[in-house]
This record gives sequence, structure tokens and C-alpha cells, in this order.
Amino acid sequence: MNRQQRVAHVVALVAIGVCVLVSRALADCPELVGSVDTPGDAMGVAVSGSYAYVSDGDQGLRVIDVSTPSIPGEVGFLDTTGTTMNVAVLGSYAYVADGGAGLRVIDVSNPNAPDEVAFVNTPGFAGDVAVSGGYAYVADAINGLRVIDVSMPSTPVAVAFVETPHWALDVTVSGSYAYVADCYGGLRVIDVSTPSTPVEVGFIYTPECARGVAVSGSYAYVAYDIDGLRLIDVSMPSTPVEVGSVDTPDSARDLAVSGSYAYVGDQYSGLRVIDVSTPSAPMEVGFFDTSGRAVDVAVTGGYVYVADRQAGLAVFQDCMLFSDGFESGDTSDWSATVP
Repeated sequence: MNRQQRVAHVVALVAIGVCVLVSRALADCPELVGSVDTPGDAMGVAVSGSYAYVSDGDQGLRVIDVSTPSIPGEVGFLDTTGTTMNVAVLGSYAYVADGGAGLRVIDVSNPNAPDEVAFVNTPGFAGDVAVSGGYAYVADAINGLRVIDVSMPSTPVAVAFVETPHWALDVTVSGSYAYVADCYGGLRVIDVSTPSTPVEVGFIYTPECARGVAVSGSYAYVAYDIDGLRLIDVSMPSTPVEVGSVDTPDSARDLAVSGSYAYVGDQYSGLRVIDVSTPSAPMEVGFFDTSGRAVDVAVTGGYVYVADRQAGLAVFQDCMLFSDGFESGDTSDWSATVP
């Protein structure tokens, strides 16, 4: 190997080492790129296309243009009947978990003038909603998980429910399963392959309150009141197994996962970034202390969106992008002079 080759080899090894170190210690991430205040208490957020949809408590649904993430701006809103707790968006419709007013279906084909087209009153307190395959799945507190056929958004029909032990607070759907964060009942795994006859097939109990849940690959990520983030292997849905955990400073409320990172809304401790590339050894690698209470998180298109109850919507760069602007694993813009 000649001198030029040796030097080039050393440069490559150093570059690889820098990549590894940055991936586990993101000193400049998360980076705040934009924010917009909302008039109420921002409780939840969903993003679709160029718009973020913020469930703003007593101030209804707010529609935020995020086509330029550094200058998000409200373009429309709709005051709902109840207290907007969270929202899911599919196609031209937003599905709002509206507290005591159940599920509201809102046409957002014109973001400047969202319009409610239908609703279903649920028996409990609708706190979260996920939409998949023509069905809305509503976490309905003491009344468990409610399944609503929304294949015709203007005429939604409640078709089934599954009781959970305590308070169903959050829900996500992945494949044929709905995963429910049940306060004091842990993570409940529900087979929804036939939505009209959902069946609980597995659970993992924890003594504290499960607040939020996200699923990526074979793992469920659960946010807990006291113990922060827990990683659950759900490759066998009937026997979920905890494989790792990491405490957070305050009370974890919700989270989203992108690649090797979990983003946790930790109330008064803001947004926490957890490296989950090794599920058995998750590690906090960054944080941003938002000005209020970070309670919900969405991630898409290279950005992380945080609903902060006092400060509205905050937009951060996804930590899958390095703080120096290089995308993870991308060395196309690197250069080195070799004598």
C-alpha cells in the first residue's frame, strides 16, 4: 500500500468513527427550526403533506401550513363540540378524538376552511385516534378501544369495541394489530385483522400509567408516567417482552419513532431524543426544553413536530440528519486532500 493509499485509508476510518460518535451523541440535535403559537392548549399533532393539524383543546382543530418549516403559519381552524385531544389524517379527512364529544370527521380538502361532515358519539372520553384500512380506532378511556367504520367518511358507523382493564389513552395500528397504551393496564395488543370482531391477544403489565405508544418494525415503544420509555418486543404479539428502557426527567406523554431515534414528549422536560439502534440499551442523545409542556410528537419528511400545551407547535430537524447538514451515511459532499 503506497503513502496516498494509506492516508486515504486513515481518512476513511476517521470518517466512519465520526459517524458512529455523532449517531450516539447529537450535541446539536434536536435543532428547533420553527414554531407557531396556538390560542388553546396544543394536545396533539398529525402531519399530512404540507400541513400540520393541531388538536388545540378547547380551541378546536388548527391547520398549520408547514411547507416552509422555518415559518409555519395557521391557515384555517374549526371549533369542535368537545375538547380536541388528538387527530389522525388520511386523505382529505381529519379524524378528531374530541373528548366527551367522541369522534369528529372533518373534511380538510380545503385547508383554509375545514368542515365537519360527520361524528360518532363514543360512550367514554375519546383521547386518541388512529386510522387504518377504512376504520378509525379510538382510545376511549374507561370504555376501552372503539372501532368505527369510516370507509364512508360522511356516514361513520361504530362496529365493535374491546374493553381494556383501566383507561385506554393512546392507540396505534401496525399491520393486523392495534396497540393500546392503557393507564395502569400496560400495553394491550389487539388483533384487528377482522375489525368487526377485535380480540385482545397479548399484553404486558406495568404498575405505572402507560400514556403513549408507537410501533416500528418488531418493537413497540411505550411512554410511561414515571419510568420514561420502555421498548417492547412484539415480534410475537401474543407474548410481548420488554427488552430495554430509559428513564426521562419528567413524565413521558407520547412519542414518535424515526429510524434509530425515538422522540419523546416529556412534558416540562421538553423533547427528548433517544437512540434506539440497540433496543436492549436505549440511550438519550439529545433534548430541547420547550417553553411549556411537550405532550405529543409526530415525525415525517425530515422534521419532528411537537405539540406543546402552552407554546403551540414546534418544528425540529429530524436527528436522522446530522447537525452539520450531512444525511446519515451520506458522504457525497465530503472531501479530503491527500498529499
